[in-house]
Parts: sequence; C-alpha cells; structure tokens
Amino acid sequence: MNATPVPSGATPTAEHDAFIAAVAQQLTSFLAEKHELLAQISPDTLTLIESIKTLVTGGKRMRALLCYWGWRGAGGAADAEAVVQAGAALELFQAAALIHDDIIDRSDTRRGGPSVHRQFSTLHSQSSWALDDERFGHAAAILTGDLCLSLSEEMFSRVGSGSAGSLSPAAAARARAVFNVMRTEVMAGQYLDILEEVSGPSKPHGTAVARASAIIRYKSAKYSSEHPLVLGGALAGADENLLAGYSAFALPLGEAFQLRDDVLGVFGDPATTGKPAGDDLREGKRTVLVGLTIDAANEADATFVDANLGRQDLSDEEIARLCAIMVDSGALARTEAMISELGERAFSGLARLNLADSVAAALSTLGHAAVSRTS
Repeated sequence: MNATPVPSGATPTAEHDAFIAAVAQQLTSFLAEKHELLAQISPDTLTLIESIKTLVTGGKRMRALLCYWGWRGAGGAADAEAVVQAGAALELFQAAALIHDDIIDRSDTRRGGPSVHRQFSTLHSQSSWALDDERFGHAAAILTGDLCLSLSEEMFSRVGSGSAGSLSPAAAARARAVFNVMRTEVMAGQYLDILEEVSGPSKPHGTAVARASAIIRYKSAKYSSEHPLVLGGALAGADENLLAGYSAFALPLGEAFQLRDDVLGVFGDPATTGKPAGDDLREGKRTVLVGLTIDAANEADATFVDANLGRQDLSDEEIARLCAIMVDSGALARTEAMISELGERAFSGLARLNLADSVAAALSTLGHAAVSRTS
C-alpha cells in the first residue's frame, strides 16, 4: 500500500500539492482495504466506512501539511512514505474528533453537508426502521468515530514500516510519544469544554477567559498545529532545540486558529463556513469571545448572554442581539486583537528558526492561511 512519492527537489507549492495527493491516495488505499474487510462481515457495515471516507475526502489537510513541513525542516526526504503515513493518521484522527465533536455539540452540519450522526438518523427515517431515529444516529456515529480512532492508530503504527525504509528506534519512540500525548490532551480538552458549558454560568466571570483559553489550548491548538509540526520533526530525528522552536511557532498559531474559528462560529458567512449563522451560540460554546463579552458587557447584557447561550430555539433576533452585545462590549475587537498578537508571536518564532527558505515559506503560507481564514 505505497503512496505516490512526493517528488524530490520540487518547489514548495509542488511539494505541497504532491504531498496532499499522496495522503489522499494513502487514505483511499487504506479505506479500500477496510471496506473489503467490512464487506466480509456484513454489507450493512459498509455505511461506517463510507461515512469516514466522505469526511476525509478533501479538506485543508492543515495538520498533515504541518507534519510534512516539520519533517522537511528537520531534514526528512521529500519522497519518504513515513511522513505520508503520519499525515494520513492525523487526517483520520481529525475525522474521528469531528464526528464525536458534532455529536457533543448537537451540530447537524459539517462542511456544508449533514454531520455523520445526522446522516445515520436520516438513513433510519428513510428506511422506516423501528425505535428512535435520533438515538440510532448518535449511537451509529459514536461507533463510526471509534472506528475512525482505531484506524488512525492502525495507520500510525505503520509509519516507517514500508518498503522505503524504517525510522530509527529513537525517532520512532519520540514520534509515538507525541502522538499519544496529542490524543490524551484532545480528550481532556474536550471534556473541559463540555464541563464549561454546564458549569461556566456558576463560576466567576473574571476567570471565564482563562478557562476558555485553557480549553482552546488543549482541545484544539496543540493538536491543530503544535503536535503535527513537532511530530513531523520528531519522525525526522530533530533535536530538542528545533522541536522547541517548532512549538514556539505552532502553539500561538494554533491558538490564533481556534480564536478565528470561534469568531467564524458566530459571525461567519454560512455560505463559506458550511454551518448556520450563530451555530456556536445555540450550541452554548463558552469561548474566549464569550468570556470577553461577559467580562466587558453591562450587567443586563451579561445576564442576557448567560441566560440565552446554549438555547437551541434561539430566534434570529436573539442571535442578532447576542452578536450586537459582543460588538458593542468590545469583545469582538479584543478577540481580533488577540488573534493578531498570537499571529505576531507565531511568526516571530518562525523567523527565529534556522530553516531552508522553502520550508520557512511553506510554514509562513500555512500560518497566514490559518489566521486569516474565512471557513
């Protein structure tokens, strides 16, 4: 199951495109293998793998690309299969996180289409099956997410074992440690997120921003950018100084990325984000943006935010008022300033790294896309 190699000596853009194609091919081959296995179990189970295949098709591949350029920056070869396998494992892990996250957040859409649990509940309804369609949708999606996590682990266990050659034991062990920590931190951060939704209103308003900042660090920022970049470096045998430099660039970048996601979750254009306007408000996300709003708003407005955040039946008028409070309190402007500050910190960290021009240019492009994205 070898992926098409990335051509050695290509331009950063050509390497970028070739790596994305190689990851896509790796995922296609791997999922075809699992499709065959499930078909032997029962044709009814093929819906599981098809849901995963749909979710890992396309997307920005940001985590996989950061892994690749972390690998290249540490001297890894452009045509190595190991980093393609690592990128595919990261894509599968991301897909699993999205499946479970959509269940937790009661989100019916993902990338402009129905989320996985909604796909299953629709299948139930259209098939006129017995019992509750929503319960079936959630249960089937949980199992799909669990399968996707298992596939991510299986793919990562293959890293460096292909015909292109194996990794050194030290590099393999360090990369495995990064991968394991990443997974644990995401689950812990996700729990802190749902805990904040239910306990946040009863906690001091003055600590809301600090609590939300911890959530975005462990639920998103580390696994969105820091761990993938460090993972790529570790696979290539990077020393501790380079890995620390990678973290100094990628962690603030990941935090800026998540803050941008929080802004888009409230103010983003549905045609671009693929999610309904104000979806994060109905889901009750206690983000840094919300924390800043409650901190800065007058008592009446802060009470309105606390009372209405997380209401599934929010009207368009109530969403508009919540948005207005975020703007009028200065919370939106402060969040944008934080994104800018984190971006500056990230790019200062990148400038301190002693990287080949092609690698630095590629990381800079990824960084700017993450901070200024609209979807």
